[in-house]
Order: sequence, then C-alpha cells, then structure tokens
Amino acid sequence: MSVPAELHYTSEHEWVAVADGVATVGITAYAAEALGDIVYVDLPEVGGTVSAGDTCGEVESTKSVSDLYSPVNGEVVAVNEAAVADPEVIGTDPYGQGWLFKVEVSEEPADLLSPEQYTQLTEGEG
Repeated sequence: MSVPAELHYTSEHEWVAVADGVATVGITAYAAEALGDIVYVDLPEVGGTVSAGDTCGEVESTKSVSDLYSPVNGEVVAVNEAAVADPEVIGTDPYGQGWLFKVEVSEEPADLLSPEQYTQLTEGEG
C-alpha cells in the first residue's frame, strides 16, 4: 500500500498536503481499497467552512458509505469536479487526480499523523 512521505494523514484515512496556506485533501489508498468501487462522492461546498475532525461529506462505494472528515479548519476554495463526475478516479489515483477538496486553512493543522504513524495505524487495522 502506498503512503507518500510528503503527505500527512488522519486516523479517519484522509491525507492532507499544505502549500501556501491551502490544504489539499483526499482519502488514502488504504481507504480507497477498503471501500472498493467508489460510485458517488458528496463534497463540501466552495465558500463553506469546515472544521478539523467534523464530517464534511461522504464517499459511497458498492460496499458501503463512509463519512468524509476535514483534517483542517478553514474555507473550502475548490472541489474536484472531475472526481464528482467520475468517482472511480478516487480509487485508481487517490493521491493524484483523485484529490477531493482544497481548504484555505485558518490555522496550521494539528494532530496530523506522519507517514510512519499512519503506516503503523493501518498495519494495526489490517
């Protein structure tokens, strides 16, 4: 399973990359694999605010529906319309074309996991 070293993670299986005050958020390969074939995604609205740890959408697969949690506080500045139109990309390229939304962060995210910590978490669940 892929756990890119340049990203940070949450215990709810989201990844986050922060650059120039904007966080890009997606679900991890571990989550995508557990979900199976992703058929629908509900993302937060551009202009809305999200709070770290709160649900802000959902990802639906042929197996189940999973809540999507924001790893950061701030204003949603973009959503991946391509992933909404073709949710399968979330499973095939979760760290690239399958990103979900971007947030202008109001404060530096806290309580994120390092790649090593996230690997330990997923190995413990496996």
